[in-house]
Amino acid sequence: MQPRTFSVFGSLALLAALVFSIVSPVAANPAPQKKEYLTDSESDRIREAVEPAERIKLYISFAEDRLKKFQYEAARKPADRRRSEMLNSLMNAYAGCVDDAADQIGLAREKQADIRGALKLFKSKAKEFLATLQKIGPDDPELDSYKDTLDDAIEGTKDALSDIDEAEKELSPAPVRRKPS
Repeated sequence: MQPRTFSVFGSLALLAALVFSIVSPVAANPAPQKKEYLTDSESDRIREAVEPAERIKLYISFAEDRLKKFQYEAARKPADRRRSEMLNSLMNAYAGCVDDAADQIGLAREKQADIRGALKLFKSKAKEFLATLQKIGPDDPELDSYKDTLDDAIEGTKDALSDIDEAEKELSPAPVRRKPS
């Protein structure tokens, strides 16, 4: 019985085929990334929303929910021992939702989708969010534990407002129907 000998090229070809067979199924069908700050049902609702306007509205409602939860946790008096972790997590989730809603504006521009109603909602809510965020923390002794996250959320909300303003300028006005004469 003679031992098999492989040439260097044969070995490299076998290795390349092995690597390609492992990598190609993953690269061909990448799974959509799950946002870690969304629940499974929220992620499903985002996936099911076809139009960017629908997604913007969903992300805004999720951001509003996170901000309300943040306010509740911050005001709760028997403070949990993991309070700062919870507050940072909720504020990061809020900022993620606002950022994703703003990203949908760019997507809508590419698709030339009508998002006027969603932009109007987003703008009014973002202004409310910004006012709420700016009131958070001055009398909280634990402000230092979440101040950076809060500052990032404020900055993200301001960026979203400027994206909204830019998109509103770019969108052409809705057609005006004339009455028949």
